Amino acid sequence: MHAVIVWWDLSASGQTIESMRTYLREESVSAFSEVPGLRFKMWVSDAGAISWGAVLLWESRQAAQQPLPSRALELIGYPATVAHSFDVEATTEGHYETQQLALRGLAFDGTADVVQ
Repeated sequence: MHAVIVWWDLSASGQTIESMRTYLREESVSAFSEVPGLRFKMWVSDAGAISWGAVLLWESRQAAQQPLPSRALELIGYPATVAHSFDVEATTEGHYETQQLALRGLAFDGTADVVQ
């Protein structure tokens, strides 16, 4: 397994966390749900730092190297501020109540603070 972390400082971009949430709802989440070899993708934000990013878990390093259906670079206007790639040493899952992990988070639950 292989993990990738990407992170953008949005302060020099015309995009905001809220505009990127719209991109998630309207395009990115459904596009990534069809990517072969992608086990998990989690988009993350830090409103205080005006930052946006993602954590991806892949079945293999080769799967992580394929072209992706993302327009984040185009929308934000520059490459990720930070991009790291890692070998995965181990994984586990804890006990949980919610079975479905897809379509969870601030982009879908309607409780996100609007970031201007």
